[in-house]
Amino acid sequence: MLRSPSRFVRGWITAAVVGSVLVGCGATDEPAGDKAKPAAKTEVTVEPIKAATQLTDTNGVKISLEKEPERIVCLFALCDDILTELDIVPAATNSTLLAHPDFLGEERAKDVAVIPGGFIAPEVEAILSHKPDLVIGLEDTHGKLAPALKGATTFWPMQPETWEDSVGYLRDAASLTGRTAEGEKAEKAFRTKLAEAEKAPSDKTALIIYGSDENFGVATPEGDVAASLLPKIARYPWKSRGVEGSYSLEEILAQGVDVLFVETMSFGDADGKLSEKLAENPLWGKIPAVKNGDVHEVNSEVWAKGRGTRSLSLVLDEATAAL
Repeated sequence: MLRSPSRFVRGWITAAVVGSVLVGCGATDEPAGDKAKPAAKTEVTVEPIKAATQLTDTNGVKISLEKEPERIVCLFALCDDILTELDIVPAATNSTLLAHPDFLGEERAKDVAVIPGGFIAPEVEAILSHKPDLVIGLEDTHGKLAPALKGATTFWPMQPETWEDSVGYLRDAASLTGRTAEGEKAEKAFRTKLAEAEKAPSDKTALIIYGSDENFGVATPEGDVAASLLPKIARYPWKSRGVEGSYSLEEILAQGVDVLFVETMSFGDADGKLSEKLAENPLWGKIPAVKNGDVHEVNSEVWAKGRGTRSLSLVLDEATAAL
């Protein structure tokens, strides 16, 4: 199972067992190739952000507030990422991203209330107990909460699929909160970092995989925010095959992957690193990245869940260092 398209997959990969792509299973489409066009150069210039209480967001969703929100509840990590960039601490969250040292850090993050119920089913009563002016969630996962929240607060459903979407949501949030200068600064810093990284792209073939136990998925640029950066800085010949498409270890081996980034998803009692589980398959050891010691277990909170400009800056730092 690919981590795209996002409307089917991205809402629940962080909280449920990664589905049915077993190591070595066959693919349903033609192998990835080298025919992709070079990615367009990143524009560094940042357009001014204007404060507003009403707007149509980057995904076409209309948001209307009576005033700048003071209490914001985050139901997924992009919200936490955005608020950190805007120097805002959420009233509550159900993500652990804030504990990362490049966000609030463990001690400060302890002061932020945690919404019970987990990522899939955050409790509505707990959300409303924080008297939020705004609740931000992932549309394909938390959209079902909208009726229960209606009349008590404003619910903003986001659905990021590429880094451009994340930048758009940052700008929208900066506008609604009045943190326009902070938003412009964060966007500028990220665009500058990305533009610098793409000046000297690596000729190595890279791959991001994610999963738990012997199951794995391939992150593709069409619906995975972190993966959408990789074609700009390396050879990344992995395309979405839709909900039921898959890549096998045979195909990964055939592509001659030089650098592997591995996102281990922990679900329930599952433990151990994904790369260690895959090492049990004899094909794994034949992949160039594995033979050469270029397999990098990365922080899934940042790489898979963060999605915002602060997380993506960390992804760029780690990816370019490895490439």
